[in-house]
Amino acid sequence: MSWNPSVYLAFADERTRPAAELLARVPAENPKRVADLGCGPGNSTELLVKRWPDAQIDGIDSSPQMIETAKKSGVKAAFALADIVAWKPDAAYDVIFSNATYQWLPDHRGLLPRLMSFVVKGGVFAFQVPNNQYSPSHTLMRDVAAQGSWAEKLANVRGIFVEKAQTYFDILAPHAKSVDIWTTEYLHVLDGEDAVFKWVSGTGLRPFLDALDEGERGRFITEYKARLNVAYPRRADGKTLFSFSRLFAVARL
Repeated sequence: MSWNPSVYLAFADERTRPAAELLARVPAENPKRVADLGCGPGNSTELLVKRWPDAQIDGIDSSPQMIETAKKSGVKAAFALADIVAWKPDAAYDVIFSNATYQWLPDHRGLLPRLMSFVVKGGVFAFQVPNNQYSPSHTLMRDVAAQGSWAEKLANVRGIFVEKAQTYFDILAPHAKSVDIWTTEYLHVLDGEDAVFKWVSGTGLRPFLDALDEGERGRFITEYKARLNVAYPRRADGKTLFSFSRLFAVARL
């Protein structure tokens, strides 16, 4: 799946805010080694560097485009290209942090305990994932994918994997001394035409568009935009209100 860092960063403030709120709940004073899994263009990694300027901080992402942008960002961290599912560090970390990444990876019951095993005793494993897979922005995306001439082509497009809060507690608790899980619903106030489309085009829509040829892509976008603009109408003041839920978890080992 291809990523466009500039499209992603069009909503940098909104995408970085959950990372900051997650980081505020991480109980680690002076960690020596910190990993940012799914670091993207480095916006979340920058928060880690500012909080722990003396730590060794590694940013990991599977997207060459994102890693290239992160390396050019000026953030004082070591950025590396790696598949998180297969990633195995040379040494354990005091903090493993992740902002909006695990939703792209299946089998959280197997994945998260494996990643937690790379955290030292007394360390912290913290992550945030979007929790809006059943909101109109995503249900309409799947509807258009299933109802068009491209249905067969899109039948096996990469999905989004998010569990319930109680399930995450069951996954994390056997490996942790304490677990803190919560959800937050943001009301994003977006500007301009097709505002929600522009938001999802940087993330959740990418697997669908990548699977289509140019002609199909244009027709898909037209149909999807039409449905989105009914679900998220632009107000008289030009603003569009976009509700977005996220799930947070902090486990102390």
